[in-house]
This record gives sequence, C-alpha cells and structure tokens, in this order.
Amino acid sequence: MPASPDLLPDEIARFGADPAAAFAANLTSVQERIAAACHRCGRSDGEVRLLPVTKTVPAGVLRGAYAAGISEFGENKLQEARDKRDILADLPIRWSIIGHLQTNKVKYLVRFAAEFHALDSPRLADELNRRLNAEGRDLDVFVQVNTSGEASKYGLAPCDLVPFIERLSDYPRLKPRGLMTLAIFSAETGRVRGCFRLLRELRDRAIRVHPDLTELSMGMSGDFEIAIEEGATVVRVGQAIFGARPTTDRFYWPHASVDR
Repeated sequence: MPASPDLLPDEIARFGADPAAAFAANLTSVQERIAAACHRCGRSDGEVRLLPVTKTVPAGVLRGAYAAGISEFGENKLQEARDKRDILADLPIRWSIIGHLQTNKVKYLVRFAAEFHALDSPRLADELNRRLNAEGRDLDVFVQVNTSGEASKYGLAPCDLVPFIERLSDYPRLKPRGLMTLAIFSAETGRVRGCFRLLRELRDRAIRVHPDLTELSMGMSGDFEIAIEEGATVVRVGQAIFGARPTTDRFYWPHASVDR
C-alpha cells in the first residue's frame, strides 16, 4: 500500500504507510485484552475506560488515530499537549493531562484539558482552583499517590492521602473522580500488583471521606491487565496502541531505574 503523502519518512518508518489501519488493529487488540482481563476477574468490560496515551506521536499522525476511532488523547507533557491541540483544533478531541504539572503551567491546562490525573499537592490544587474560577469552568481530577515509594515517582505518600482529601472541599472547581498511580518499574508481577492493590485499598478508605472518589486510574501498556484484576476503572495505554516510542521512560521519569 502506498504511503500517505502527508507522512514524513521518519513517520512512515515508525508507524507504517497506513497508521490509521495499524492503530485500529492495535486498538481492537487492546480492547479484547481488556475484555479478557475483566472476564477473568468477574467484571464487565464496561467498567473499564481506555485512555489512549499519545505522547511522542506527532499531531499529523494522530489524525490517523482519530480516523481509527480514538477521540480521547492522554498526554504527559503539557507543552506537547498544547501544541497538538492547536494543530488538531478542528477535531472534537477530549484531552487528558496525565503527567506532573508545575504550578506556573496551570494557566495553560485549564484552557483546554477535560481531565487531570496528577493532582498531588495543596499548592497545585489551590492554583488550579484559582485559574479555573477565572475561566468559569470545572475540571475532573484524579489524586496521584506514590504507591511504590520510588523517588522517581510523583504523588502523595499513602499516609498523606486522607488529610489531603479532607481539604478538597476547599477547591470547589475541582471535581475529584478517583485516585491515580504508577506501579513500580519491575518485572516482578507481585510487586506491580502490590502497588495496584494498595491504591484500591486507599480508595476504599478515601471514599468514606469523599464519596465521589470512586475511580482508579492505574495500569499502562505493560501492566494494565494486572491493574484491571485489581480494580482499575481507567487504564492509560500508549505503546500497545501506537507502537514503541523513540524516547525511553527516563524522558518522563528522569530517575527511573529501568525502561519499559
């Protein structure tokens, strides 16, 4: 099949001549894996939302993702999301920011993001609420918890979660939906599962304080099936849909000890 004339040579090398077809096939495979994981643990696949993670995928290529039926994009880096959003402004895409956010960039996020998965401090909550109030809008948020204890990960310590949640009513523009975590970077399934199990247990405690904190955003391409077995309601999947990235995990987590 001839390559699309809109694709650059390096994009063809990475994504193939027909990215839309490749993404559609990969999307179907991931959806089937989600359904199978749900079946194994007695859950309905309708309980799990797939959030495709589009980091490092060029905006032009993402038109192929949209053509493949993907209309919700998750991005780690705000600047990357902003640039893509400007280029793809003609498409009705729902943008989720899933990575750590500095307070000086909040003013950009509140203008276009529908969802934020990395709320991890009162200072950030306060700035988000202030900026959202100025924009006259609300924002769905997930509270990030560091369940692995790794220095490379952002997020609240588990012992700090409930005190933080008790303060969320101070930020009426924030609409808490659940908790988020990144599991430990390890080939040992038991250690990965332990991170997800801990987040579920923390959610069960947190929901007594804030009843809207029902969701669990956990699991990526290498471990989303384990996350589903432990109760995930949102899985953030990138490489299983869009292929291997040219950057390592250290690009997003500078102190990560391994790449996956």
